[in-house]
Amino acid sequence: MTLLDALNQRYAVKRFSDSILEPERIDALLEATRLSPSAFGVQPYRLILIQNPAVRAELLPHSMGQDKVLHSSHLLVFAACTFVDAPMVDQLVSHMAARRGGDLEDYAGLSQHVKSFLSDMNAEEKSVWAEQQLFIALGTCLTSAALLDIDCCPMTGIDRAGYDCVLGLSQEGLRTVAICALGQHHPDDVAASQVKVRLPAEEMILRLS
Repeated sequence: MTLLDALNQRYAVKRFSDSILEPERIDALLEATRLSPSAFGVQPYRLILIQNPAVRAELLPHSMGQDKVLHSSHLLVFAACTFVDAPMVDQLVSHMAARRGGDLEDYAGLSQHVKSFLSDMNAEEKSVWAEQQLFIALGTCLTSAALLDIDCCPMTGIDRAGYDCVLGLSQEGLRTVAICALGQHHPDDVAASQVKVRLPAEEMILRLS
């Protein structure tokens, strides 16, 4: 399947089947999402994969009636880091040194640059920035899912605080931003056969020469 074929076929699933996705496809999707672009490579968010029906049943009351949270193969929660600060940069630099070689001192310039960038933002601005990076990852997840023939439905219409409480995210320094139900669509999901509607290219794309 080509990229454009996959994206034309992709849609927000309204009803999932009872089938369970193979671990290999789930792992491929998680790895693709992990490899998503992020400013400076900081990745101020985490992914929480949930298959346990009991946990998802607890999340259902906080999901604005969207029962896809429960009736899908897996649920993926995108959570932003509550604290975007110097220790996060130190962690990044440590990973860089381990992967690319060299001493931590070799990355001192980069470390100082990123820390300076973050220090120029207040708490609210950091929160917005973390969510912006998270949504880049969500976009990567949706495109990758289409290429892996995984149906999905991204959602932000949820009670974030309720999710945080059920999953104990506050204690982990995380906060729910978005979720994505994963699986295969039900044969009776009429939305699967609907023609995709997007703005025409001539309205969407401005070409400046």
